[in-house]
Amino acid sequence: MKKKITIINGPNLNLLGKREPKIYGTKNFIDFLEQIKKKEIFLNIEINYFQSNSEGKIIDFLQFIGFQSDGIIINAGAYTHTSIGIADAIKSIPAIVIEVHISNIYSRESFRKKSFLSTVCNGTIFGFGLKSYELGIISFCL
Repeated sequence: MKKKITIINGPNLNLLGKREPKIYGTKNFIDFLEQIKKKEIFLNIEINYFQSNSEGKIIDFLQFIGFQSDGIIINAGAYTHTSIGIADAIKSIPAIVIEVHISNIYSRESFRKKSFLSTVCNGTIFGFGLKSYELGIISFCL
């Protein structure tokens, strides 16, 4: 039986490939996702994807998918540093949740060094570009 993993991206991550390429790279997330789904290591994993620029929609989706998925990989974008609501939603669900970030949040602006999600997630991966997502998925294979 395939494990069900859901990737949730927050605000502005729909602009990957266009947004600040020096920080976030030039690859579109959908193209990246299609490439990693084809890797042999992930063939026994069902990978689903959700993106929203709306905090409320992310919370609603977490409350829904958190009872159906084996695991969640979340990059809440700017909400990482501001949303107690998303943190509370993560605490409320049984799914394992891994927080990811494309950039090294500790080498950027001071406000990015505070994450409301890190203490409620099972793990955090950051600073490896889009590979951070792939490393998150690998953590569910171990």
